[in-house]
Amino acid sequence: MASSVRITNNQNVYGQSLIAESQHIEWWRREAADVVGRWGASASAVEVVRLGVSELLSNVIRHVAERRCYLRIVRIGGEVTVQVFDRSRQLPVIGEAPDWDAESGRGLWMLREMATRFGCEHTFHCDGKIVWFSCDLHGDPR
Repeated sequence: MASSVRITNNQNVYGQSLIAESQHIEWWRREAADVVGRWGASASAVEVVRLGVSELLSNVIRHVAERRCYLRIVRIGGEVTVQVFDRSRQLPVIGEAPDWDAESGRGLWMLREMATRFGCEHTFHCDGKIVWFSCDLHGDPR
């Protein structure tokens, strides 16, 4: 599940290096919910964070050869941002509303619609990318 070294865990930042594995996604969902819960997150914010962690880690499992990644959760004021750093330079493509019977493409679209902000970008210090979303910690995510 977790690597042997937790990089950071203070009052405003949580970070953990991990190997994304499907059997551990629920554990990471609970861990993220606990983090934002300690920060006073509303029930709706907790659910967006849980959904987002599932989706971002599932995408690492499905689309990235190297499953080692880094999960970071940051609180700035009344907003929480969840980021997953991975070693693929391939940015996700999120179009308009997907067909609901499509095999893929719904998860990130739904997350983007539920979050206050959503993005992805290449990293500058290593070969990889960051996929992230933000939501209001204390109220409706949108």
